[in-house]
Amino acid sequence: MSAAPAVPAAPASFDPGLPFELAGSVTLRPEPFGALVYDYATRRLSFLKTPLLVTVVRELAQHPDVPSALAAAGVPVADRGRYLHALAGLCESGTIRARPADPTRTGRP
Repeated sequence: MSAAPAVPAAPASFDPGLPFELAGSVTLRPEPFGALVYDYATRRLSFLKTPLLVTVVRELAQHPDVPSALAAAGVPVADRGRYLHALAGLCESGTIRARPADPTRTGRP
Protein backbone atom coordinates (compact mmCIF):
# COMPACT_ATOMS: atom_id res chain seq x y z
CA MET A 1 0.00 0.00 0.00
CA SER A 2 1.58 3.28 -1.07
CA ALA A 3 1.01 6.64 0.51
CA ALA A 4 -0.92 9.25 -1.43
CA PRO A 5 1.28 11.95 -2.95
CA ALA A 6 1.60 15.08 -0.90
CA VAL A 7 -0.68 17.88 -2.00
CA PRO A 8 1.18 21.18 -2.20
CA ALA A 9 -0.09 23.90 0.06
CA ALA A 10 -2.30 26.47 -1.58
CA PRO A 11 -0.45 29.69 -2.32
CA ALA A 12 -1.00 32.49 0.11
CA SER A 13 -3.82 34.80 -0.83
CA PHE A 14 -2.87 38.40 -1.50
CA ASP A 15 -5.32 40.99 -0.18
CA PRO A 16 -3.90 44.54 -0.44
CA GLY A 17 -6.20 45.61 2.39
CA LEU A 18 -4.23 43.49 4.84
CA PRO A 19 -0.90 44.32 6.48
CA PHE A 20 2.15 42.51 5.05
CA GLU A 21 5.81 42.07 5.91
CA LEU A 22 8.92 40.40 4.57
CA ALA A 23 8.81 36.70 5.46
CA GLY A 24 11.00 35.81 8.43
CA SER A 25 13.17 33.40 6.44
CA VAL A 26 13.89 35.98 3.72
CA THR A 27 16.71 38.51 3.53
CA LEU A 28 17.30 41.30 1.03
CA ARG A 29 20.72 42.34 -0.17
CA PRO A 30 20.62 45.76 -1.84
CA GLU A 31 22.11 45.95 -5.33
CA PRO A 32 22.23 48.82 -7.86
CA PHE A 33 19.38 47.21 -9.85
CA GLY A 34 17.19 46.52 -6.79
CA ALA A 35 17.99 43.60 -4.48
CA LEU A 36 18.90 39.95 -4.25
CA VAL A 37 16.28 38.01 -2.30
CA TYR A 38 17.36 34.87 -0.47
CA ASP A 39 14.95 32.57 1.32
CA TYR A 40 16.81 30.50 3.91
CA ALA A 41 13.88 28.08 4.25
CA THR A 42 13.69 27.14 0.56
CA ARG A 43 17.26 28.10 -0.40
CA ARG A 44 15.76 30.03 -3.31
CA LEU A 45 17.48 33.08 -4.75
CA SER A 46 15.43 35.66 -6.65
CA PHE A 47 15.55 39.34 -7.48
CA LEU A 48 13.66 42.56 -6.91
CA LYS A 49 14.26 44.39 -10.16
CA THR A 50 13.90 48.01 -9.08
CA PRO A 51 15.04 50.04 -6.08
CA LEU A 52 11.49 51.37 -5.68
CA LEU A 53 10.12 47.82 -5.31
CA VAL A 54 12.74 47.21 -2.61
CA THR A 55 11.53 50.33 -0.83
CA VAL A 56 7.91 49.14 -1.07
CA VAL A 57 8.78 45.71 0.36
CA ARG A 58 10.66 47.33 3.25
CA GLU A 59 7.77 49.78 3.89
CA LEU A 60 5.16 47.02 4.17
CA ALA A 61 5.96 46.25 7.81
CA GLN A 62 5.48 49.90 8.78
CA HIS A 63 1.96 50.34 7.38
CA PRO A 64 -1.52 48.97 8.07
CA ASP A 65 -2.11 47.96 4.44
CA VAL A 66 -0.46 47.76 1.03
CA PRO A 67 -1.86 51.02 -0.41
CA SER A 68 -0.37 52.92 2.54
CA ALA A 69 3.03 51.33 1.92
CA LEU A 70 2.83 52.16 -1.80
CA ALA A 71 2.04 55.79 -1.01
CA ALA A 72 4.79 56.04 1.61
CA ALA A 73 7.33 54.59 -0.82
CA GLY A 74 6.38 57.20 -3.41
CA VAL A 75 4.96 54.83 -6.03
CA PRO A 76 3.13 56.98 -8.62
CA VAL A 77 -0.62 56.36 -8.69
CA ALA A 78 -0.42 55.36 -12.36
CA ASP A 79 2.08 52.58 -11.50
CA ARG A 80 0.35 51.11 -8.47
CA GLY A 81 -1.44 48.37 -10.42
CA ARG A 82 1.92 47.00 -11.59
CA TYR A 83 3.27 47.09 -8.05
CA LEU A 84 0.19 45.29 -6.70
CA HIS A 85 0.76 42.59 -9.32
CA ALA A 86 4.43 42.29 -8.31
CA LEU A 87 3.51 42.10 -4.61
CA ALA A 88 0.91 39.41 -5.32
CA GLY A 89 3.68 37.35 -6.94
CA LEU A 90 5.97 37.94 -3.97
CA CYS A 91 3.18 36.77 -1.65
CA GLU A 92 2.56 33.66 -3.74
CA SER A 93 6.27 32.80 -3.68
CA GLY A 94 6.48 33.33 0.10
CA THR A 95 8.79 36.35 -0.04
CA ILE A 96 6.22 38.48 1.78
CA ARG A 97 3.51 37.32 4.13
CA ALA A 98 0.40 38.72 5.76
CA ARG A 99 0.97 39.83 9.32
CA PRO A 100 -1.51 40.26 12.13
CA ALA A 101 -3.13 43.66 12.24
CA ASP A 102 -1.65 45.93 14.90
CA PRO A 103 -4.56 47.20 17.01
CA THR A 104 -2.47 50.21 18.09
CA ARG A 105 -2.45 51.48 14.48
CA THR A 106 -6.21 51.57 13.98
CA GLY A 107 -6.66 55.06 15.31
CA ARG A 108 -9.14 53.86 17.95
CA PRO A 109 -8.94 55.50 21.39
